[in-house]
Amino acid sequence: MNNTISAQVQNEGKLVLFDASKATNVSLSATNGATFKLDGGLLKISTVGNNEYPSVRIEGEWNISDFNQIEIELVNFSQSSLPVMVRLENANADPDNERGILLDRVSIAGGAAKSLTFPIPPKPPYPDVKEKLFGMRYTPYKLSGLVEDLDKNKVKAITVYLRKPKNDWEWAVKSVSATKGEPEKLVSWMNLPAEKFFPFIDKYGQFIHKDWPGKTKSDEELVESHKRELLDLESHKGPEDRSKFGGWKSGPREKATGHFYVKKIDGKWWMVDPEGYLFWSHGVVRVTPSTGVTPLDGRDIYFTDLPKENDSFAGFYKTHDELLYPYYVARGIKRTYDFSAANIKRKYGEDWRAEFASIAHIRLKSWGLNTIANSSDKAICMMDKTPYTDRIELKSPDIEGSRQDWWKFKDPFHPEFTKDFRRQLLERKKELDDPWCFGFFVDNEIAWGSSTALAEWTMQSPATQPAKIEMMKFLKKRYGSIQKLNSKWTTNYAGWDDLLKFQGELPDAAMEDCKIFTEVITEAYFKFVREEFKKVAPNKLYLGCRFARSNPIVLKIAAKYCDVISYNIYSRSLSTFSLPEGIDKPVMIGEFHFGALDRGLFHPGLVETANQQKRGEAYRVYVESALRHPNIIGTHWHQFSDQATTGRFDGENFQVGFTDVCDNPYPETIENIRKVGYVMYEIRAKK
Repeated sequence: MNNTISAQVQNEGKLVLFDASKATNVSLSATNGATFKLDGGLLKISTVGNNEYPSVRIEGEWNISDFNQIEIELVNFSQSSLPVMVRLENANADPDNERGILLDRVSIAGGAAKSLTFPIPPKPPYPDVKEKLFGMRYTPYKLSGLVEDLDKNKVKAITVYLRKPKNDWEWAVKSVSATKGEPEKLVSWMNLPAEKFFPFIDKYGQFIHKDWPGKTKSDEELVESHKRELLDLESHKGPEDRSKFGGWKSGPREKATGHFYVKKIDGKWWMVDPEGYLFWSHGVVRVTPSTGVTPLDGRDIYFTDLPKENDSFAGFYKTHDELLYPYYVARGIKRTYDFSAANIKRKYGEDWRAEFASIAHIRLKSWGLNTIANSSDKAICMMDKTPYTDRIELKSPDIEGSRQDWWKFKDPFHPEFTKDFRRQLLERKKELDDPWCFGFFVDNEIAWGSSTALAEWTMQSPATQPAKIEMMKFLKKRYGSIQKLNSKWTTNYAGWDDLLKFQGELPDAAMEDCKIFTEVITEAYFKFVREEFKKVAPNKLYLGCRFARSNPIVLKIAAKYCDVISYNIYSRSLSTFSLPEGIDKPVMIGEFHFGALDRGLFHPGLVETANQQKRGEAYRVYVESALRHPNIIGTHWHQFSDQATTGRFDGENFQVGFTDVCDNPYPETIENIRKVGYVMYEIRAKK
């Protein structure tokens, strides 16, 4: 989509780069499912969910060298808070490598019209330091999302976009201006030359060049913090009206089956624990000592005091997280160090694994939590103290042409699909027989693509692809002859073998058939998983695939086969969450979190808050909104402890833990977890 409109310059400390109500030569275009129109002095934008980066681009020519801020006037016609990415670009911009751009994120509340400002920071004096920082989503030179590598004399474009939105949005841009404000100061460490900046990570995995409340300075401080926490846990033993499994002992009682199940009661979905008490899953993902594993390859200069080979802490070069280890292998990462587990050993002594496992259960109960969510240490899960869930990622052969964020889409028609899934289930025989385990997620954040994507990806796969062979059967039955298919598709395949071997893009005329067969693949995926799951684990809940993006067709099919539909939803609240019309199923929130930048990490996670106090309050608001939703039966925070300051396998270095890398709880967050956790059943039961 392309258009030409007007905009003009201004004075008095402001340069108007774009004004939707005025006219000069500015070119507009849209990509990735975004559309726009000029209406009432606004550039009104519609973006469709499940597109990667729906955007509108404003092309012009501006010199903003006299200014140090960008001001954007936005309108949000939707009711939820909307994060908008704003990117200024030079002619030679390379956004993927963060060259020739200024990028930041602003957020506008639902239903608001507001002017928002972000800084254009000064250039750091030692760019060679910045060049050495890699393997982190945000670095000490890229705080809170801001990227600044722009030649301010030659700005050629302004792009506004959403980052992988899950929902459809209606919003608008009124104007974009360069302004003058209080000069932005570089943080202190950006004025350090390389020889003083490196190393920048201490022996505990913390940032050296900053102090904050709770930062660990010595081994003795670790031991003292443990003693203080024991006093806190002793004075907060947990809610009193809880059953053996964490259910609502004071509430109504249902049939006891010895296993967890789901039931709709008085218009609200609940879980029921093995003793028949109503249960709402209040939990946390990745209860493991190894959340602080970070790659070392090519980055030794980052770290001080890494242990020598014969040191008692050298073993932490080898420890790893069971679930995430394959991701390190797939990326060819050779050397890592586990800062979190090393600190736990310093804190608890030689028997650190057992001590950490024991206190994990005590903490969860004290904090008002009742679930160890997926991707956690199995030894901790299976102590028969806290209910837990697990996650299985299918390892059978892929649909080769598929495109995914994590792994390619598995071919449900491949003979290894059910066979391999059965093997994975039976490897968990102890969990399948354990009444403390309430169920399994199968797969995670599958990228379903458009309503035709699975079939298109299938056609772009080799002729030996089982799903493609199945698609040929479908098309032969539908058309009878290749000539009839050619007539409908406006193609000229010589025969069915010619079509089977074809691996290119299909014409628009084929999309009707692709939509139907995409549904066939989706149906096969959920049907075959459920059938095998219930053969092997009839008493466990099939918790779905943890949707990050989906579409109504996929959800409708999932609802037929999943006991519970699961979502990973990173937002401020679930008050506007709804299932598509006609679907009434229990819903589990598999992931959510909030973070801030006041405790030494460089990235606040997917939903940023101003500080630790606001972070804790955001937790309480989110969980309370879930408790009030009739379909939602639980929330699982991601994750138990912070990620490594210098990033994990994919660079994630989020401040999203209940505890920091030194295993110290964040008091502001714990206070708010308790506030909602101790009274959650009363909130849930309210009409």
